Amino acid sequence: MKYYLNCLVVITLSFFYSLNVTATTYPENAVEKSLISAEQASSADILSSLEKADEKPEKKKSTFSASAQLGLLYQTGNTKSGDVKAGLDLRYEKNLWRSLFIFDALLKKTEIVNSDGEDNFETTDNKWSVVTQTNYTINSTKRNYLYGNLFYEENRFSSFDSQASLSTGWGRRWYETSSTSFDADVGPGFKRDVTRPTTAEREEGIGSETRDSLILQAQALYIQKINEHIEFKQLLVAKHAIEKGENSLYKSETSLTSKLIDSLQIKLSFIVDYNSKVDPNKANTDTQTAAVLVYSF
Repeated sequence: MKYYLNCLVVITLSFFYSLNVTATTYPENAVEKSLISAEQASSADILSSLEKADEKPEKKKSTFSASAQLGLLYQTGNTKSGDVKAGLDLRYEKNLWRSLFIFDALLKKTEIVNSDGEDNFETTDNKWSVVTQTNYTINSTKRNYLYGNLFYEENRFSSFDSQASLSTGWGRRWYETSSTSFDADVGPGFKRDVTRPTTAEREEGIGSETRDSLILQAQALYIQKINEHIEFKQLLVAKHAIEKGENSLYKSETSLTSKLIDSLQIKLSFIVDYNSKVDPNKANTDTQTAAVLVYSF
């Protein structure tokens, strides 16, 4: 009996000792704290996962800009004449693509005395042109690009009924600051000139002639923002015929634009067009000086 009592005492003491160790090792709120910590960790992990899912690189938003220009001149007195110059400039940019569309038109009427001594208000200048180009950026620095260019022009009082060209090649933004940029591109192309028959040729029943030629096209554009209101641009274009004796076309356009109000500017421009091969009674060089109002929208 004494042996059994001793065993009972030992078991009882061991039980209370184990309770004390358990209470010391695992506090009363340990389980609750563990559950809370697990809940907090799970919430944090979920939020972190959601944030990481949202951390995707944002795609560059597309931008579209447009402007229209209009200039009028009407003279009376000893000489009567009227001039209208109009234009449209559309530009679109998205990610690695940049596109532009430019339309220009010029109409001029002048009072002319005919052989009978009568005054007639006749068209003395009628010209319109379209230029469109698309660039695709080919590297991360966004300086080099591939381009495709299309040009078409009709000039009623030149040696050509129409002139058109198609070119593709490589270009680069050679210089850029917050106020200045310089772009240039070069590439092979194809040009088509439709000649205008002279009066003598028309009388003989000779019509227009189509002349196709391969060209090397080069373009350069310099832009300088003089201040927040005034901008200077210089554009040079060369469509040089590869075959000797074919007509080559060169163009220079110098412009100065000044902001009048938020969306309205005044633009002064001087344009020189040169064709290397024209009719004997036509001039190789045409110049145009203009002042127009430009509205951006």
